[in-house]
Amino acid sequence: MNFVALEMRITAKEEKHFYDIALTRAERIGDRTARHLLSHFETAKNIFNASSRRIATLDGLNHKKIEALRKAVDEKAIRKELAFIDKYDIKPLLITDEQYPRHLKACPDAPVLLYYKGNVPLNNVRLVAVIGTRKNTDYGVQLTHALLEGLQGQNVAIVSGLAYGIDVIAHRKALQLGIPTLGVLAHGMDTIYPAQHRHVAREMILNGGLLTEYSSGTGPDRFHFPMRNRIVAGMCDVTVVIETERKGGAMITAKLASSYNREVAAFPGRTIDRKSDGCNYLLKTNIAQLITGPEELIEMMNWDQQVSKPAIQQRLFAHLSDEERVLIHALESSEGMHVDELSLKTGMTTSVLNHMLLALELNNVVRTLPGKRYRLP
Repeated sequence: MNFVALEMRITAKEEKHFYDIALTRAERIGDRTARHLLSHFETAKNIFNASSRRIATLDGLNHKKIEALRKAVDEKAIRKELAFIDKYDIKPLLITDEQYPRHLKACPDAPVLLYYKGNVPLNNVRLVAVIGTRKNTDYGVQLTHALLEGLQGQNVAIVSGLAYGIDVIAHRKALQLGIPTLGVLAHGMDTIYPAQHRHVAREMILNGGLLTEYSSGTGPDRFHFPMRNRIVAGMCDVTVVIETERKGGAMITAKLASSYNREVAAFPGRTIDRKSDGCNYLLKTNIAQLITGPEELIEMMNWDQQVSKPAIQQRLFAHLSDEERVLIHALESSEGMHVDELSLKTGMTTSVLNHMLLALELNNVVRTLPGKRYRLP
C-alpha cells in the first residue's frame, strides 16, 4: 500500500497529525478497527507505510477496508484541516497519546482521535460530568449551584455538553467559581451549537476547554449527540445526573457511564415531578447512587480521604513478584485507576489483575475505591 511517498514539506509534528487525521477519514475504518491497527503498527504513519499484504494478515482487514485506507489520504483535505487546527491552536489527541483522557482510553468504543482546545491537562484533574434535562426547573438550578459550590477545592473539572438547561448552567457556575470546565461538542470546532452559548464557550477555553471527535466542517447532526454522550460518560470519574425525564440524552449518558463501570450519582426528586422521573428511575434500578449534596458525592468517591502516596516499605516491596511490581508502578502516578486501565497499562488480563489486586489488598498494599478502581494506600 505504502502511502508515505507523498511529497510533503511539513514538520515531524505536522506529519504525525497528517496520518492521525487520515486514519479517521477512512470510511470503512471505525474506531475499533483503527485501534486494532494501532495495536499492531503503533503509529498511524506506520499503518499507511505498511504494505497491503501486511495489513491483510490482520483479522477483519479485507480488500474493501484496505482500499478505504488508501482513499483516506486526501492530501488537500488533510492539509486544510492541519491549517485550521494550527490557526486556532487545537490539539489533535490520538488514543495512543499520553494527553488523551485515560479513562476514555479504557472504553472499547472510544474515538481514536479527539480535537482539544483548552488549557487543562485532562489527566491531572478529577473529571465530574454534570448533566440533566434541557428544560430544567428552579430545583435543578439550585442543585447544580450547590453541587459545584461544594466541589471547590477538590481538584475537579466539570464536564458537560454545552447544551441548553443543566449543561450550560453547570458550565456557567463553574466559570463563576473558577472551576475548570470542559464542553464536549457534537460537531466540529468551527462552530458552536447552540449559537447562544458562544460567549460561554470562549470563556471555557480560558479555564477549561472544548473537546470533539469531529473535524471542522462537521455540523451538529442528530446522531452525533448520542455519540458525544459516550465521550462524556467515558472520560469522567463520575457522572452526576441533576434532573431529567425518563428519556433523553442524560439518561443515555448515565447508562453508558454505568456500562463503562464508572460511578453514577443522581439527585432524587418528588414522584409527581416529571423532570425527576429519570433520576428516580436510575436510583430505583441501582444504576445511580443517591446523593443529596456535594458532601455525599465527595464521600462516595473517597475524595474526603487525605491522599498520600508514601513509598511502600522496602521490606514489603522486596516480597513482591515482578508482575506485582509492574502493577504497583502503574498505580504510583494515579489517585485511582480502573481495572480496565490497569489492564491496558500493564498488559495483563483483567482476570489476572483481579486475583493479584485482591491479594495485594489483603496485605494492605493497595486500596479499593468505588467503581472497580484501585490506588496505593
